[in-house]
Amino acid sequence: MRTKVFSLLTVLLCYFAQSQHSFLKIPKLEEQDIKNLTPKDGSEIPAEILHRSVNYDIDMNGNLTKKFVERVKIYNKDQAENFFNKEIQYYESSTLKQSLTNLKASTFNFENGKIDVQKVRKDSKFKSKEDNTVTIAKFTFPNVKNGSVLEYEYTILSPSDFLRIIPEFIIEDEVPAKYVEYTFDFPNTLGYNVNYNGSLLPKHQESAIKTVYGADYKVTRFGFENVPAFKKEKFVLNSNNYKTSIRMELNSTNFGSFKSYSTTWDDIRKSLLEDENFGRQLNRMNLIKNFLPREIRSNISVHDKLSDILNFVQKEYTWNGNTGIFTDKGVRNLLSTKTGNVAEINLLLIMLLRDVGIEADPVILTTINKGVLKNYSPSITIPNYVVVLAEVNGKKYLLDAASKYTKVNMIAPMALNYNGIRMGKEAQVIDIAYNDISQTFLTVESKLNPDFTFEGTFSDKDTKLYSVIVNDIYNRNMEEFIKGYKDKYKFTLSDIKPTTVNGDFETTMNFHSDTFVDKIGNKIAFNPMLFLYTQDHDFNQKETRVSPIEFLSGNEKVKKITITLPEGYVFESIPSSKKFRTDDDSIKYHYIATKEASNKLTIESSILINGSFFPKEFFPAFKQIFDNITKLEGQVATVVKN
Repeated sequence: MRTKVFSLLTVLLCYFAQSQHSFLKIPKLEEQDIKNLTPKDGSEIPAEILHRSVNYDIDMNGNLTKKFVERVKIYNKDQAENFFNKEIQYYESSTLKQSLTNLKASTFNFENGKIDVQKVRKDSKFKSKEDNTVTIAKFTFPNVKNGSVLEYEYTILSPSDFLRIIPEFIIEDEVPAKYVEYTFDFPNTLGYNVNYNGSLLPKHQESAIKTVYGADYKVTRFGFENVPAFKKEKFVLNSNNYKTSIRMELNSTNFGSFKSYSTTWDDIRKSLLEDENFGRQLNRMNLIKNFLPREIRSNISVHDKLSDILNFVQKEYTWNGNTGIFTDKGVRNLLSTKTGNVAEINLLLIMLLRDVGIEADPVILTTINKGVLKNYSPSITIPNYVVVLAEVNGKKYLLDAASKYTKVNMIAPMALNYNGIRMGKEAQVIDIAYNDISQTFLTVESKLNPDFTFEGTFSDKDTKLYSVIVNDIYNRNMEEFIKGYKDKYKFTLSDIKPTTVNGDFETTMNFHSDTFVDKIGNKIAFNPMLFLYTQDHDFNQKETRVSPIEFLSGNEKVKKITITLPEGYVFESIPSSKKFRTDDDSIKYHYIATKEASNKLTIESSILINGSFFPKEFFPAFKQIFDNITKLEGQVATVVKN
């Protein structure tokens, strides 16, 4: 069973003394805040949050207001672009809408002895649709320089439909913050749980009942001072999962009589299966009657039939890039236009599987960038992706036709986010991890020329889930993909050819370089790993590990380099071979040097990581092993003239 890594502190609202700290006050922007060009502590940080606050307020009519304010000091604008390119998401469908109002944004600079203020103009703000329900307002701060202060604020108004779960607010950021505030005020007739995630504790806290506009209100307030920067770590799917955050969830109402709102995934399942843009789409089986080719319908093998139907949908229909668990224009429109969102494509896949007698149900989940779906906190608003679970004779198969390259028991990498909820006869939490091993094969066939240059061929092949990832990158921008190899390897590459064969993605090329050889007297020395050797590794973190180690799948990287010397030269010495592994075989490594003839050497290395998730306590073992790998692969061979 996967180790539980997400800590949750659920704090029931109670009465305790009000702190002396003043909430809901935005400090005045001081001239010195703008004039400063470097942090006071002398640290090298790209930016610093001077003030960030969010205030949620529910009025007596059940309307929810969110007010957000952020003020950021820029020290190095080249490393702080995420602070001056802003996006604000809000919900906007034909039947249910939030309203974005009071959006103001300004850049403050100190120029010619005075404060210069440049506001974001109305024509610099624009909107785009992420899917059929989510609208994104975008803008960019003008005239950003080192030393600028950027400030923006906005208000989002929501009807009572949005009271069940208040959006998560993340306290920590990749830069330090002087002050971060979260406040939530609501009528005493409502009851909320505080879902508090993370280890950072507030400096100021208040939870009490106050009289507001003649009515009793509960106030919940947290103030954080001098919040340190959250340091990103490698091999983490989404760092936000491990930052301190606050999310409020409605648990009850009391309008003369008490009512509990402990929503379950089964409640959500019933609601979804009755929804016009979800479950009712699955009932329109007349749309796909006799739709599949005869050769697929007549296939006896269930596994082949699963694969054939998946391939059929992938070939005939194209995902438009929109996520969401609800259909946009419906399965009927998908059949006619050949294009649809992820829900439309995978609901069609379910219909086709059911049409040939295979039990299949939708699975709702969140993509990695949206954070982990919390099983203990059911919500219809958080999931944003749909995949398919087929079941035959008790054996389960995951399928996802939104990606053109996935296979049976493989879903899009962006959706490999721990858990999903099966919407079948009952709601069921399922593990959606990819349990196979994805491999990368790096193969070099080379020869040393008499002028001590190297030339040869290089092949970079990825399998299984890694092949899906590389295929997507290549098809997104073929020219940039090829350019990536030339940027990575600082020597001559030619005839670069990417191909897909039997699901594996392979890129082959020719190379020529004069940078690998050192002359030492009458000897020639070089690392036989050639350009596949790196002097450092990705597990070189010096600070104590905070987050677990996460991969999209278990993986193996295999390197094979063959070197042939020119006539008249022989190997005098070659590297030593070695193997090692962890006690539980979760990590295995070997490095084997084989002299096939006096002038021919083959180096083979393989690092196998047998799993996609490891607790943070495993990090020292990873670091130690990769330290040893770097030393082993740094060995050199010497060559002399015969």
